[in-house]
Amino acid sequence: MRKLTLAIATGALLAAGNAYAADIFEITSTTFKDGAMLPKKVAGSNKANPNCVGENVSPQFSWKNAPAGTASFALVMTDPDGRGTGVDHWIAYGIPASVTGFAEGETSKPSEKYIGGTGTAKQSIYIGPCTPPNTTPHHYTFILIATDLDPKALPPGMTRLQLFEKLEGHVKGSTGLVGLFKNPL
Repeated sequence: MRKLTLAIATGALLAAGNAYAADIFEITSTTFKDGAMLPKKVAGSNKANPNCVGENVSPQFSWKNAPAGTASFALVMTDPDGRGTGVDHWIAYGIPASVTGFAEGETSKPSEKYIGGTGTAKQSIYIGPCTPPNTTPHHYTFILIATDLDPKALPPGMTRLQLFEKLEGHVKGSTGLVGLFKNPL
C-alpha cells in the first residue's frame, strides 16, 4: 500500500511539474537550437563588407504561453561581442499578441507584423551576423519581450535603448535564445 501511495504521489508531482513546464513562456527556432551555431545562410550579405558571408535569411521563430495581459511583443537581436561594445542587429516591436512567430526569411524585409526599430547598421529589418574571420564565435542573443502596450503605441525607428526605456513598467515577461556564429573564412 505504501509503495502504491508513493507511486501515486510521485506521479502527481511529475504531472504537476509537466503542467507547469507546459505553461512557461518560451521562444524556439527550427533554424537553430539554443546555444548552438547559427547556419551560414543567416549571416549578413552586404557585399561591401567582406565579413558578411551569408544570405541574410532571418531565422524562424515561434513562441507560446505568453504571460497574461500581453498585448504585444518586442524581439531584439544583439551581438554583445561585436565591435567591443556590442551590435544591435534587429529591433522589432509592436508585434500583436495574436502573432506567435515568424517564418524563416520573413523578417529580412519589412512586414505588417512588426514595427522596425533602428539597429546599429541603421536598418529596420533583420541584419545577420558579419563577424570578422579568426575570432571566437560571437553570441547572438534573441530576446522576446511580452508587453502590455498596444501594438501601435510606439513609433517606428527606435533604438534598442529607446525601446527599453519606453517598455519600462510595461513588461509582462521575457524569454530568449542564443545562437553562435563564427566566420568560416
